[in-house]
Amino acid sequence: MKEVEIPLREGAIKRRAHWIILALAVLWVLSGLRTPGVDSGPDHPGFGRLPVLLNGRVQPLDSVGMNALRQIRGTASVPLEGFGASGTWGRFEDMEDDTPCKTRRWFDFGRRPEKLGATRWLMEVLMDPGKADRRYIFRVNHPDLVDDLDLNDKGLDRSGLRFFCFNDIRSHVEKEDSKFRTDVHRAERKKPEVRTAFERAQVALSHSITLYMRLQNSLQPQDAGDFASEIDGYLESMDAGITAIHQEQAGGEYDREAYRSLIRDLERFDAAHRLSYPLLVPPADPEADRDDWTTVSTNLMAAIHLARIPPAVRNYARMSSALNKEDPEAFNQALTSQTTLLEEQFSPEAAKAGIEYRFNRFNPFGKSIALYIIALLLACSYWFVFTRWLNRTATLLVLLAAVIHTGGLLTRMFLEGRPPVTNLYSSAVFVGWGAVILGILLERFHRDGVGNVIASVVGFLTLVIAHNLSLKGDTMEMMQAVLDTNFWLATHVVIITLGYSATFVAGFLALVYILRGLLTRTLSGASAKALGRMVYGTICFATLFSFVGTILGGIWADQSWGRFWGWDPKENGALLIVIWNALILHCRWGGMIRERGLMILAVFGNVVTAFSWFGVNELSIGLHSYGFTEGAALWILYFTASQLGIILLASLVPKRFWFSFQVMEKGAGK
Repeated sequence: MKEVEIPLREGAIKRRAHWIILALAVLWVLSGLRTPGVDSGPDHPGFGRLPVLLNGRVQPLDSVGMNALRQIRGTASVPLEGFGASGTWGRFEDMEDDTPCKTRRWFDFGRRPEKLGATRWLMEVLMDPGKADRRYIFRVNHPDLVDDLDLNDKGLDRSGLRFFCFNDIRSHVEKEDSKFRTDVHRAERKKPEVRTAFERAQVALSHSITLYMRLQNSLQPQDAGDFASEIDGYLESMDAGITAIHQEQAGGEYDREAYRSLIRDLERFDAAHRLSYPLLVPPADPEADRDDWTTVSTNLMAAIHLARIPPAVRNYARMSSALNKEDPEAFNQALTSQTTLLEEQFSPEAAKAGIEYRFNRFNPFGKSIALYIIALLLACSYWFVFTRWLNRTATLLVLLAAVIHTGGLLTRMFLEGRPPVTNLYSSAVFVGWGAVILGILLERFHRDGVGNVIASVVGFLTLVIAHNLSLKGDTMEMMQAVLDTNFWLATHVVIITLGYSATFVAGFLALVYILRGLLTRTLSGASAKALGRMVYGTICFATLFSFVGTILGGIWADQSWGRFWGWDPKENGALLIVIWNALILHCRWGGMIRERGLMILAVFGNVVTAFSWFGVNELSIGLHSYGFTEGAALWILYFTASQLGIILLASLVPKRFWFSFQVMEKGAGK
């Protein structure tokens, strides 16, 4: 009996394995919905949810910190190196250490997080610059720039990436006439495409430093200490200072100390105002424009005429002082006052900022990437061992990833109030989504793992592309005026990007056919014919949507720019996709190509689509300047080379030498 029961139990486990794995994946996904807890420290989640105005839209401070950190460091968090701060309240002790970033060590026996999140990092930058200056956030990887800034014995080396803190590079950037600044000014006068790698590294570091210094001056002057007390002192001495200014202008005797004190404060506030990045203070007048947000420093300078300071300024000043005094209770009280103020007067903005904060914490596209990778491994394993539960599990994980991917798209549409495609980042997310949906449909009809592989590969690759594009900054910033949404634009971008998705799906289906046929023995005759039908049908779909999307783009261009067609590089790229797909269909209909020829032409469709989608942006000309991006040329070259290599293999290696077709011939011989 035992010999019979054991295999039955194993069979039962296999029959339920896909459901068990799905349940674990769902639990992992749901864990991302938890709100970060706060024990006894400052309420950093509440601070991250506070709305501010930046890039033409209201967004939470968490988004400001996350986007800034991605631009500066390339990551959304800062590793804690065992000094500076542990993210909990505790005790500092001085050390005898000459390294400027390691002057104090944190002693705390409680649990310490491994990384500092974007919100807590932003809190330090805004309100405790001395601590933020010791964080390793500036990435300098060009060896000549490291030598030029004398950084060889400083910083951290993480997997070949060199990171430095602001204290390491302070002496090179604070003086406007320093050698580094002079070299950067010279490099910035050149066009980006003619800069050397060294000059690009200089400009990138300069932009990171500028962004960091702007953040440091957004809430208070960067040299501020107890900011709440400084504001009280400023208001108390204001009358005497104003009187002294009037007396000096009249040519009479005046209080020189009061005069100098007020001028010094105004100069500090003016300098901070000119550097400020996000606008933190909402309009105090209920009748004012809801987008009329201002800086803290602007309100402090305006106090001379208005004789009052908005409550929001007071709240931020109290938060800053409490953080510097390590008083979490006072910090949270000031935060509660600011939150209540915003919820009462700016409820829609506060609610939307809260949704965006949760969207950032949940990170739907990051979770989708992980699920696509696991699904890809399972689907590929199925081709080698043909155990059905592997493919069923891959199908369920692709469906779960697609649900999360769709939720992320819909949330972005709600936050932006616009169609799903507004810039290159959103186009990458949407193209991947369209490819995933097509892959799911293919798997629904054929159930051979091909749809799962296509959905997971294209979904993964496009989301990785989107992640790299997000390092440029805010992905939901206000659109260019010429792209203001109307019916024709909304339909154009959705339909033409679905055409991009379908062309990529056809190309990757062809890659599956070629690589399976050449390198494995798993491509049977039935599978080969099924792949041929999939590619043909997908190209028909891609031709229709690419053509209709291009026509709709012309109608929109006629309304926005006054002409239907202008031979703009982006327009030419869209036309190239239509022509290439139509060429494939005509070759197939005319009998000029058979199954292998169809696959080869479909693979080259990947090259055409990649060039039309990203390559034309490298030309730096045309009306579609909102889509330009730097640094994509090399990756497009690598991708093109890989596709051409596969095309050469498929063209030059006779079919009788393909592993799968050798198996077919042997089977036919028997």
